[in-house]
Amino acid sequence: MKTERNPKKRLVILFGGRSTEHEVSLVSAAGILDKIRRDRYEILPVKITRDGQWILLDAGSGAGGKLVEQTAGIPVLPGEPGRGLVRLDNLQAVPVDAVFPVLHGTFGEDGTLQGMLSMAGIPYAGGGVLASALGMDKIVMKQIFIQNDLQTVDFIWFLRSRWRGESEAIARGIRQEIGYPCFVKPANTGSSVGINKAHDEAELKKFVEEACAYDRKVLVEKAIDARELECSVLGNDDPKGSVVGEIIPSREFYDYDAKYKDENSRAVIPAEIPEDTANRIRYMAVAAFQAVDCAGYARVDFLMDRKSGRLYINEINTIPGFTPISMFPKLWEASGLSYPDLIDRLIELAFERHSDLNQSRFRKRN
Repeated sequence: MKTERNPKKRLVILFGGRSTEHEVSLVSAAGILDKIRRDRYEILPVKITRDGQWILLDAGSGAGGKLVEQTAGIPVLPGEPGRGLVRLDNLQAVPVDAVFPVLHGTFGEDGTLQGMLSMAGIPYAGGGVLASALGMDKIVMKQIFIQNDLQTVDFIWFLRSRWRGESEAIARGIRQEIGYPCFVKPANTGSSVGINKAHDEAELKKFVEEACAYDRKVLVEKAIDARELECSVLGNDDPKGSVVGEIIPSREFYDYDAKYKDENSRAVIPAEIPEDTANRIRYMAVAAFQAVDCAGYARVDFLMDRKSGRLYINEINTIPGFTPISMFPKLWEASGLSYPDLIDRLIELAFERHSDLNQSRFRKRN
């Protein structure tokens, strides 16, 4: 903990994880570890391995990129409130002030980790259990948006078990209600993992099978000819939106390879759109953030129909990427907030939210 002899906050940078986005998490964490102000924070890098082990690494074992690849360290887990982390080799407490989760996808971005940290009484950056779970499930997310008068493209969804027995009926319904082309997505993945664009029924069936390999729930969305616009949001009870950026993918759509492997995808910041459109996007981004009860930060992605100019919310990302090419830090940098200042602000928001939550009673008054 912070003391007079050690004024630095002890901050866990938590990364890796069991999801399909393990590698993306490593790159995000490397970026944060390279940019964070070491004069303000004592860094405890904790890597969650692909099989779920929590390993406390040596913070001095190299630059961020080299550090996140390490596998040797001390096994730890969150303890009961007040103990921070607990070493599993000797059961000694490792006091911490806060955790900065840099985990993407399931078992990190979906509320499971947030529930564990909440039970341990540890402040952490980003949204809580509810916001994380809603932000991860694309189907429930869209239903919440619609309830809050935030427009999404037309979609249908179904369970993997139903597809196994009724694939022909479901495919017929998709053809009639959604049409082609359409996007096929697992409900609970990020970084475009398992997402494909189907142009006919043969591709639809192939891509649904792929989506079923990742999740029990499958989402099918109408594909529109659209520009892909993004807005970052920062804050707790009074969130603000950043400048708006545009992604111009190198491929037919912004899939995993276009995001992380193909250097020909590019970002335009600020997006070349009218100011009233940018203001509308910022308003909708903040509204989406509040609709899922998010906290700390998020990135909200939009589609703008090229013909009509109509705006649709695509999704909210409650732990957006922090890689060198990630839009979240780029958009705030263009808004006047540097990468190191952005990290500081996210940590401040984590303590602010934790303090607010602690004002609530957890026991009935006698």
